Amino acid sequence: MPERARITIAVLGLGGQGGGVLADWIVQLGERGAHVAQGTSVPGVAQRTGATVYYVEMIPKGGTGAPVLALTPVPGDVDIVVASELMEAGRAILRGFVTSRTTLIGSTHRVYAIAEKSAMGDGRASTERILAAAGERAGRFIGFDMDAVAERTGSVISSVLFGALAGSGALPFPRTAFEDAIRAGGKAVEANLRGFAAGFDAARGKPEPKPEAPDATAPTSEAGRALAARIDADFPREARFLAREGVRRLMDYQDADYAVLYLDRLDSLGSDPVLLAEAARHLALWMSYEDTIRVADLKVRASRFARVRGEVRAKDGQIVQLTEYMHPRLEEVCETLPAGIGRRILASERWSRRLEPLFAKGRHVETTGLRWFLMLSLLAGWRRWRRGTLRYQMEQARIEDWLALIRAADADAAIELARCQRLIKGYGETFARGLGNYARIVERWRAGGLDAAGLRRLREAALADEDGVALGEALAS
Repeated sequence: MPERARITIAVLGLGGQGGGVLADWIVQLGERGAHVAQGTSVPGVAQRTGATVYYVEMIPKGGTGAPVLALTPVPGDVDIVVASELMEAGRAILRGFVTSRTTLIGSTHRVYAIAEKSAMGDGRASTERILAAAGERAGRFIGFDMDAVAERTGSVISSVLFGALAGSGALPFPRTAFEDAIRAGGKAVEANLRGFAAGFDAARGKPEPKPEAPDATAPTSEAGRALAARIDADFPREARFLAREGVRRLMDYQDADYAVLYLDRLDSLGSDPVLLAEAARHLALWMSYEDTIRVADLKVRASRFARVRGEVRAKDGQIVQLTEYMHPRLEEVCETLPAGIGRRILASERWSRRLEPLFAKGRHVETTGLRWFLMLSLLAGWRRWRRGTLRYQMEQARIEDWLALIRAADADAAIELARCQRLIKGYGETFARGLGNYARIVERWRAGGLDAAGLRRLREAALADEDGVALGEALAS
């Protein structure tokens, strides 16, 4: 059999995305199309739920002997690569599966790895570099957000990938043969055919409908409209969008009076549009710090349960159980109490020693169960008394100190000080590490002899690793 008649296909996907179903469809497609076809898989145990490589090889029937088909893809010898997520396309390129002979079909959406999400700064891999490499390395690249298409059509990403494969024309089979393979599978046929059709059209360059996105920052209450009018009147154009988003966030976090305090604080920083834009973002983030009240509130919101049901594509009547891992330390618990009580417990060695073992281990909390849902709902309702908590007093003092530093600094240094808020995020140990790094930089700034460039260098060092090693080296240099 001539070498050119052989077709090799590698499918790279994440666990739970239907890669096995997609590979089965391709095998059925080949067998129904007068080909000898074989599919294998190599499960992965990497990040997220594990990346898996499915490999399909097919040869037209009619040779003099039974063909010998390979079990795994070989670098430089893959005709078609199908990737269910952009980073998987990048891995295929790094492994040598994508060459000038390859048609690369990949979704451009991202499923961020744990290492990317837990980085102190922006730990995301560069989307632009992967897209550029795909265009340069592949003989042909077909890429679009297939996850969004699957969401829009009420299907799964494997059917959209299959449609894109059909639309690419890289396989010698008509569209009807692809659709017949889906029907033969017998699973969610109508939904899969919708996803297939949308993927086919997108691969052929047919533009998909783009509904107008609602304005997420449009105020919905009288208080919100009044604050929006104040922003338009008092703030430069460069800072208005972020200030409006900050107001929206803080009204959701606490109340309208808290949003007024936010704008008052911004007003105190002067009129420099660059500084105000930076401060509008970072001040809103700091003022909406994640205490136990906020975490509980987010865990039991109806919108969150609806989002989770949508992500797992639960049907009406299906029961979804949601289990969270929560590990509040004694410090977080005491900081949620009235300031006097919380401060007294933390200052008492005897009480700390007695209570600390109760919070030494994390807990698996089923938020869809009545017991934990009620407990977290009660904690979320503590928001109305948040201003009396120890954590509130501590954070407001820290914020005022930060704002005083910004007001006292020259223009360039003020912007870099505002950006130092990036170090402070999350809750628990993550928050403690970030706050510690921020405090070290501020201490060095107060010692004198540091300019805007120096502040920037220290901040980037602090964002380089969560252990503070790079920051320690930068402070010592």
